[in-house]
Amino acid sequence: MENARPPSTGATITRGAALRKGAYLTGTLAAASALATLAPSRVWALQLALLPQDQSDTLVAFAQVLYPHANLPTAVYAMVPKDLDAKAEKDPKTASLIASGCADLDKAAGGSFAKAAPDVQLTAVKGGQGTDFFNLVRGQCITSIYNNDMAFAHFGYQGASWNQGGYLHRGFQDLTWLPNPPLDASPKPWA
Repeated sequence: MENARPPSTGATITRGAALRKGAYLTGTLAAASALATLAPSRVWALQLALLPQDQSDTLVAFAQVLYPHANLPTAVYAMVPKDLDAKAEKDPKTASLIASGCADLDKAAGGSFAKAAPDVQLTAVKGGQGTDFFNLVRGQCITSIYNNDMAFAHFGYQGASWNQGGYLHRGFQDLTWLPNPPLDASPKPWA
């Protein structure tokens, strides 16, 4: 058989069409960050299927305003639009809510919310408190930002301990940022 080809379905996906469909969030990890020591490369990228670049950038900036951490890499915050993109792909109402919420943030910021000054961003976010969009993004931030290995590495969380016998003999006394309590502050251990 010469150059056998599967029958055409009539749908063609070109590289350009694939690139126009969604956004790519990209960045680099700081060399001194905890994530850089774990990652195979300091460069990261996330492809989104539905959300355009401007909405993705707005969602990252919104997450950074809601849950600010001075040295938390943008790669962790980028999990928010990635996870919201997956929800929007399944539910057109969610996609519409994200689009209108991002447009409202841009309007409140007097242009691009993602590029606005921090005080302008904070004012815009406060103005949207209680809206469905605000609640959607805030709820997604909690799991997207704090429930992943990158955040665990950044914050020094060693992960679950139940499958390793608990924390009593594995990390219970690892606190370095608090002084040791006096001996009389705790009950005597069982014999």
